[in-house]
Amino acid sequence: MTVSERKVLRRSRRNRVLAGVCGGLGEFFGISAFWFRLAFLILFLPGGLPGLVPYIVLWIVIPRA
Repeated sequence: MTVSERKVLRRSRRNRVLAGVCGGLGEFFGISAFWFRLAFLILFLPGGLPGLVPYIVLWIVIPRA
């Protein structure tokens, strides 16, 4: 794999609902962003923090596209 073919994790500008985190993860891993959104929603249900904290951390860490 050459440098130009290497995937880079970025927040999505096209596939976004809030910050583009799930869209960027979906594009990076080659799967639908729906599955990441569903995972964060499931993590959010037992009280909020298990889903909210990782999302905010990823929002800060992953650069904008």
